[in-house]
Amino acid sequence: MPHLAALYVYPVKSLGGVAVESAAVDALGLVGDRRFLVIDETGRFLTQRTLPRMALIRTALSAGTLRLSQEGRGGVTIPLTPDPAARLRTVSVWKSEGLLAEDAGEAAAAWLSDGLATRCRLVRIGPAFQRPILKPSAVAGDTVSFADAYPFLILSEASLADLNDRLAERGEEALPMNRFRPNLVVSGCAPYAEDTWARFRIGDVTFRAGGPCARCVMTTTDQETAERGKEPLRTLATYRRDAGDPTDVNFGQNLIHETKTGVLRVGDEVRV
Repeated sequence: MPHLAALYVYPVKSLGGVAVESAAVDALGLVGDRRFLVIDETGRFLTQRTLPRMALIRTALSAGTLRLSQEGRGGVTIPLTPDPAARLRTVSVWKSEGLLAEDAGEAAAAWLSDGLATRCRLVRIGPAFQRPILKPSAVAGDTVSFADAYPFLILSEASLADLNDRLAERGEEALPMNRFRPNLVVSGCAPYAEDTWARFRIGDVTFRAGGPCARCVMTTTDQETAERGKEPLRTLATYRRDAGDPTDVNFGQNLIHETKTGVLRVGDEVRV
């Protein structure tokens, strides 16, 4: 029986992730996942696609706070809870325009701007935030946080093992799971089995397939050094091109949760 082998939360879009043993689910996805966003001066979202050094900033969650840190630079602590007195900023993520988010303050903005060598600010989801999923697989009531488009991304250990075997055949080094930034990692299934799961349950949460995850340059960024190479996109392009759009190479499956409340735990069975 396939089961949940690992569970990851990414508190700030495009910054470091956190492995957890369990996580609650709410209307936006995993509680604590992509509830913060780094924006430029116009309110547009920033990611490792253009700023690979974002990979070097680590995140940590504790009771009521988010801690950002970087080797040699110390860190900054931000409250997790919404602040009614916070300034509201209008932000955008891809085609989601006009999103209202709370500014996380001057200390966070200054620390991030220094570390990323670009003027930016940190914003947080609060009560004014509303973002429906803008995809054909969504239905009324499906919402998402600051994630690219979907609340969840699933990837199997077998799929990564298959990719790494192909990389080895080309004389390339194996890649870790963090290159692909999944929320849900499953084991006990065949490679790419997750692509075929139209509707399934993990623990007490039911998921619906949103569509394959088309991969971008972020996967070529070493999450420990922020250095870029050509893999895995070069190898994925040899066998994972999208049938409908050959310019896309797919790895992993996007998911929408039909169960809007619940808890996921490492070890939970996957029931297809």
